[in-house]
Amino acid sequence: MVMEKGKLYYNWYAAMVAAGCMVLYGFDAAIFNNVQDNAQWLAWFDNPSGELFGLVNTTYSIGAIISGWFIAGPTADRLGRRWAMGIGCFITIIASFVQAFAPKHKIGVFILGRVLIGIGQGIALTAGPVYIGEITPSEIRGKVMAFWQLFYSVGSFIAYWVNYACGKHTKTLGEWSWKMVVVFQILVPIIILLQLPFLPETPRWYIQHGDRVDEATASLRRVRDSEQEVQDELLAIREAIVYEKEVISGSYFALWKDPSIRKRLLIAFVLNMGQQLTGQGTLNSYSSTIYKKVWTNAETINLINALNATFGILFTLNAVWTVDRFGRRFLFIVGGIGMAACMLMVALIGLETPTVKGGKSEPVGIAIVFGLFLFIFFYKPSWGATTWIWTAEIFSMNVRSQAVGMCSQMQNVAQVIFNQFFPTFYNNCGLKSFFFFMTANLFLVVFVWFFVPETKKVPLEEIDVLFGGQNHIEKGGDLLNVDDPHHAHIELDENGRAKSGAEVTHIEQPAQEIREY
Repeated sequence: MVMEKGKLYYNWYAAMVAAGCMVLYGFDAAIFNNVQDNAQWLAWFDNPSGELFGLVNTTYSIGAIISGWFIAGPTADRLGRRWAMGIGCFITIIASFVQAFAPKHKIGVFILGRVLIGIGQGIALTAGPVYIGEITPSEIRGKVMAFWQLFYSVGSFIAYWVNYACGKHTKTLGEWSWKMVVVFQILVPIIILLQLPFLPETPRWYIQHGDRVDEATASLRRVRDSEQEVQDELLAIREAIVYEKEVISGSYFALWKDPSIRKRLLIAFVLNMGQQLTGQGTLNSYSSTIYKKVWTNAETINLINALNATFGILFTLNAVWTVDRFGRRFLFIVGGIGMAACMLMVALIGLETPTVKGGKSEPVGIAIVFGLFLFIFFYKPSWGATTWIWTAEIFSMNVRSQAVGMCSQMQNVAQVIFNQFFPTFYNNCGLKSFFFFMTANLFLVVFVWFFVPETKKVPLEEIDVLFGGQNHIEKGGDLLNVDDPHHAHIELDENGRAKSGAEVTHIEQPAQEIREY
């Protein structure tokens, strides 16, 4: 069925506002890579180096991990997905000002801002993909979620080009050559905050909190074509939530109680940590350090980083047309093999070419840059976009927000650990360190081949079956005494809307009596 254009556009609009939360992550991930090469920033904070230099980078991840594991899930579940995105954006704005206006010589204040921004973005980055997955039809869910990773690249694009422009006028701007880059981070969260009041809350959240059928129905009617679609999905949601609450657990204890959820959690942990071990996280944080081995001109390095972010947007678009056509497993496997080949190529270039005056010649540097650009060609649509897509769609409603928050922050756990010792690793081994990334990518391909099931176009309420769990729709239908758990039986009025009360006529047993079942 072709979706009505007005509702299709609105569905995309709502999803893109939520995906804007990823711009915050992409922007912030690029900020430290920018400022670490800014002489004004270094002088402002007394030229931090060594462990202190690494601490500035990793404190963001520490804040995000704390938020993702202990704050983001409860916030999104109790207040709603929209409120969680709004709170995350608000904290990000406050934290940006804390960083930008940290007093001279007080790097501790800057670090505090990094922790706060990690907390804010940890909340927003949990609620955003959950929101997109819960309002988007299953047949286009992967395509829409691909824009989540694309918006990460948009954030990096903005940060790198703003930094490049400010870097060209360092003498004129002085300390504002780095402060302006940091302050610019408030733009996107302000835009998101202004649009959130115009978005519907997800129907699954309404049903989860008090079985609010009327509000869930109104929400679905804004993003679905026909009344039959609305009532079919509403029935599926109610069946799944009833089963999850009454048979498994209505709390986060289901994360450990249900074997199929434990299995999903472990697989998603590996995939999200693997996303950073591919090499992308480290390259995003330390590419300037790597390029310094070839170019001494900071303006050239800023331009390369900006072009990298620009191509990242173009390469991520490949996920839009491939993820729902070829599937998640295909992208994981092809992307992993391609990234391993790129890392091998970069390492061999480093080993087999001569060192000139303590560094590599410019032609060799260009070849290395080409290899790293080719790496993001494989990374962006696969382990970049698809990791988020797969993580956001595999968990049942009772644990979805908490599980997505925990899994997504495993990226930061891996990054904190690896980024702490990568500078030393790179200083001692140079481009030989890329053999580690090559090996990690090959191991990830093997892991996907044996352990990761395909989730392409599977409805959220039926994902559990792929992991050895029960079909929550069918089991919930049994609890509600529904004849056909996949289709609602409704009576329509002359306007094509369900008659008053008709939405629940297919349920013979009231939900509040189920505990006697």
